[in-house]
Amino acid sequence: MSRPVQFNTHVKFEGIPEGYMGEGFMATNLEKVVSLARKNSIWPLPYATSCCGIEFMATVASHYDLARFGAERMSFSPRQCDLIMVMGTIAKKMGPVLRQVYLQMAEPRWVMAVGACASSGGIFDTYSVLQGIDQVIPVDVYVPGCPPRPEAILDGFMRIQELVNAEGLRRRYSDQYKGLLAEYGIQ
Repeated sequence: MSRPVQFNTHVKFEGIPEGYMGEGFMATNLEKVVSLARKNSIWPLPYATSCCGIEFMATVASHYDLARFGAERMSFSPRQCDLIMVMGTIAKKMGPVLRQVYLQMAEPRWVMAVGACASSGGIFDTYSVLQGIDQVIPVDVYVPGCPPRPEAILDGFMRIQELVNAEGLRRRYSDQYKGLLAEYGIQ
């Protein structure tokens, strides 16, 4: 004989969008639900070229576990990911390739520059190194460090989640966003 399940009514759920709740149902705004789903199901594309990639491997390993933030699946196809995490030194010859990978991503898409090299060229102030990936694609979050600790990468990921949650469904169609892409020559 089974007993009826009793729920603790004093438990506060974190991250549930505001709405009208009743016994067995919830009504809320579609935009809030979509933002919550996007925030907790980001598929990152690691674009690692050097030592920051090793720190990223530590971040997705069991000790730090990036999967607990909803990034369970690493996507190595730009058509299936929504976040590109650029880590390491980007040579000027790689700039067009990085841009092509960015353009192959579906909207909405976000970019995280991980480490000093991806953010500003790092210690490599030479003719062959791109002095920041923001010269070829727009960047949403910069993660400082050479290389950054896994905690810093997790902090950057949580900032991306905040951006995703705060972004409306129609922001990507705004004149401001279209102007940003036009600065990069993206239509």
